[in-house]
Amino acid sequence: MPKFETTEKMFYGLMGRPYTDQELEDIFPRAKAELDEHDNENHVIKIELNDTNRPDLWSAMGLARLLKNYDDPEPREYDFFSSKVYTADNRGRELHVGDRAKEVRPYSCGFVATGKVADEEILLTLIQSQEKLCWNFGRKRRSIAMGIYRNDLIQYPIHYDGADPDKTHFIPLHMEEDLTLRQICEQHPKGKDYGYIIKDKPVYPYLCDDAGEPLSMPPVINSARVGAVKVGDEDLFVEMSGTVLKDVLLCASIMACDMADLGFTIEPIKVVYPYETEFGKEITVPYYFQEPASCTIEQVHKTLGEKITMDEAKVALLRMGVYSVSKGDTIYITCPEYRNDFLHAVDVVEDVMIGYGLENFVPTIPKDFTIGRLSPAEEFGRKVKDIMIGMGFQEMMYNYLGSRREYVDNMHISGDKVIMIANPMSENFEAVRPSIIPSLLESESVSGHATYPHKIFEVGKVAYLEPSDNSGTVTRNNLGFMSADGSVGFNDVNSFVNTLMYFLRADYLLKAPEDDPRFIPGRCANIMVKGRCVGVFGEVHPAVLESWGCGMPAVVCEMDLDSLMELI
Repeated sequence: MPKFETTEKMFYGLMGRPYTDQELEDIFPRAKAELDEHDNENHVIKIELNDTNRPDLWSAMGLARLLKNYDDPEPREYDFFSSKVYTADNRGRELHVGDRAKEVRPYSCGFVATGKVADEEILLTLIQSQEKLCWNFGRKRRSIAMGIYRNDLIQYPIHYDGADPDKTHFIPLHMEEDLTLRQICEQHPKGKDYGYIIKDKPVYPYLCDDAGEPLSMPPVINSARVGAVKVGDEDLFVEMSGTVLKDVLLCASIMACDMADLGFTIEPIKVVYPYETEFGKEITVPYYFQEPASCTIEQVHKTLGEKITMDEAKVALLRMGVYSVSKGDTIYITCPEYRNDFLHAVDVVEDVMIGYGLENFVPTIPKDFTIGRLSPAEEFGRKVKDIMIGMGFQEMMYNYLGSRREYVDNMHISGDKVIMIANPMSENFEAVRPSIIPSLLESESVSGHATYPHKIFEVGKVAYLEPSDNSGTVTRNNLGFMSADGSVGFNDVNSFVNTLMYFLRADYLLKAPEDDPRFIPGRCANIMVKGRCVGVFGEVHPAVLESWGCGMPAVVCEMDLDSLMELI
């Protein structure tokens, strides 16, 4: 979970008074936060957040904003936002995006923060906020990167475009040598850390002002001159770049609100795109794009188990910084500028719950008692497990989440069915697995030292996108098994399938599948029950084995147990 630290001076200043450790422990749950450590000697407070959907809380400013509003429910209004019905005055400042930016990192935006002298504490706070947003929310700068620059040295308009990595050059931050963009990726410490994001692109992202003065190469490093913000600066340009426009705009909104809370005056910048975006070709940033959300009072009652009145619900939301109105039995909310986490009615209910106060919910003992038993699906799954163990397979248990590299790239599939996590903690947990086969191959990739044959299986859940379903996704209970050995082949896996289906008393047919890059062509088959495909098996393609680093031939099978149970 995200962690950040702040000084007592900074946090207590934002809160308006000092707090004891006990008081902090009492109020932090309102933001789903915990007091991780209070270093009284160095006057540092370390905080852990238990919610990855609220990047606005990953700073002292955001946390203080919520906690102060909880006790004094008067949400601050930020008057520097533009929207689809209002455009703020940008004072002639513009950021022009070039055509070639679309090839590498299509979106950029920014704003000016002025009128506040940045001391060391403020700079450290801003740098920490920048890193937290880019590392956690921005997936280690892959989808979002941020830079802060000395605005007094910039000649507008600013230009953001894709540049030739071998012909474009500047002196990067913390260096004195003029390097090309490619050399920066190869030689600069930050280039070694983040250059992989862009190194294979035909052009590299490049930011400069109208006089040609370099600002940065997002997402890697700022320039040594304009990008070197120092103590005493009071005129700053804050820029974000990324791959998803809404995420880029949200980060800009969060940083603008945070800096406004620190005492800066926020001045908008017009961003001009050569191509259409979901908000048009011209966007004045900070930009309010959040959609309204709603829930019924009945949903509140049903979810929370508490008869909260409509007025109590609206007050609870106000304590969370959320304005709302009611019409009939429905609550309509206006999402704050720095939030974009109201996706469903239950998200509104959650804010009602926290704003109402967890301490006001009285635990009750259930009046009805039932006798537990296994569901038919669980009983069927156990039967399948027993059969697999009887055939000499060893049961495995795997993580439900993984990376796109594991589920898509290593399997040589398109990935159009893969569910991606909107705000993953890391790239290792950015996708929901659509198949058990990658998990089996991952085990094989680290088991080359073990005596062959290797025979493993798992009965577990998979999920994938399905437009025909009301939710847009489908979750299934699947069986996946693998056998790896020097002599293993199609006949072996066919025999395993035949044995399994025999003991399940399931009649089936085999059908040649359409092109499946996971398997060797002609050495795979679909399992058909009553005309419906319930699984697939075959010899794993050598290219897939190579991607996983597996040195031995392998056969795999995956079956949809929910469909199979339904049909037999």
